[in-house]
Amino acid sequence: MTGTLHLDHMRVSHDGTTLVDLDLSVAPGTVLTIMGPSGSGKSTALAAIMGTLPREFDREGRITLEGRDITDLAPHLRRVGLLFQDDVLFPHLSVGGNLAFAIPPRTKGRAVRRSLVEAALASAGLAGFADRDPATLSGGQRARVALMRTLLARPCALLLDEPFSRLDTALRAQVRGFVLDRIRTAGLAAVLVTHDPEDAQAAGGPVVSPMGKPLMAR
Repeated sequence: MTGTLHLDHMRVSHDGTTLVDLDLSVAPGTVLTIMGPSGSGKSTALAAIMGTLPREFDREGRITLEGRDITDLAPHLRRVGLLFQDDVLFPHLSVGGNLAFAIPPRTKGRAVRRSLVEAALASAGLAGFADRDPATLSGGQRARVALMRTLLARPCALLLDEPFSRLDTALRAQVRGFVLDRIRTAGLAAVLVTHDPEDAQAAGGPVVSPMGKPLMAR
């Protein structure tokens, strides 16, 4: 199940300086892009939504997802997925093991879990890769596995912390297209942090600074 992500006057400050000031909603299947230079508050905004904001930061406002107030929930209870710059696959697990790790415990039965893993790999163009060592995958393959692992956890919203920044130009466009397509297909509310205008253009949704200023008028 997916739903709208509401950032209701969400403000984050540090030592009296406001770094983030967002008051907006992200509809299912829409990607909100937050752009700005390094240190401008982009990742701080994601941390506030994820629930991982360091204690020295002050946060105001409310965050709701699917009508649930998640403002003060622990990160693992928010049902918010996160993709990093690095794919962070577990080296001691196979590709299939990495994917199975994300499946919620309430999904019972080895055969059921295996079928979910195989379906995820097939949808990513990686059928038959379940027993592969992650170290044998290409950069693009690793990125696709990382995304499918995140989606298997059944998040209601997805945060993307510059997930394409370490890919070369050709691979960046390919992986970006794959990720954005899956977001729209799954109907997830998504927030993308980037410094690259091409990422923002491809995402197709509203583009703002961490302080909520509209950027890249469409």
